[in-house]
Amino acid sequence: MRIRTPLSGARPGCQGFEIEINGQLIFSKLETGGFPYEDDVMNAVQDAYDGKPLQKITKSRAPCVIM
Repeated sequence: MRIRTPLSGARPGCQGFEIEINGQLIFSKLETGGFPYEDDVMNAVQDAYDGKPLQKITKSRAPCVIM
């Protein structure tokens, strides 16, 4: 599993966050606008371990805002 942040080439002020498992992109913050739910990530890791096909995570929660 690889987690990448920030993404090179991202526009200023826009932080990327991606998760790849076995070379397959399963989550992108730039696509969903937020961060993945932990249960969805753990389920994807378990599916990869079990040899099941990986599904892209499409649900996300709002990004953190620091005031």
